[in-house]
Amino acid sequence: MAENKTKQTDQSPEDFINSIENETRRADGLTLLSLMRKITGEPAVMWGPSIIGFGTYHYRYDSGQEGTWMLTGFSPRKANLVLYIMPGFSDYERLLVCLGKYKTGKSCLYINRLSDIDMTVLEELVALSFSHMRQKYAD
Repeated sequence: MAENKTKQTDQSPEDFINSIENETRRADGLTLLSLMRKITGEPAVMWGPSIIGFGTYHYRYDSGQEGTWMLTGFSPRKANLVLYIMPGFSDYERLLVCLGKYKTGKSCLYINRLSDIDMTVLEELVALSFSHMRQKYAD
């Protein structure tokens, strides 16, 4: 059974963000760090070398594979900001229409810079998805 390669580390999220060379990406990372702390009430934790997560849940697939993952998080990558909206986007179409310029993957929201989007809509999206995951995986 494959084990999740990305795990929590002791690295400081602030140190990681402050090491980002691109000034805009660094500023956006600090903004997201503050925003997600406020929304989730959870401490920021590094997952692997470049993902900052908030909260955790335990999952188990029908295949028997199980593990622990973050309830929400983000990664300030070179190409874009990636926000992890773990339930996906099918329940949030009304918000996405108002969000601004973005792309999505299965559970990833790709944003070039925070100035491209409506921050109020982003806050609501993160809050709803975090709440959904917390309720779904409540002990």
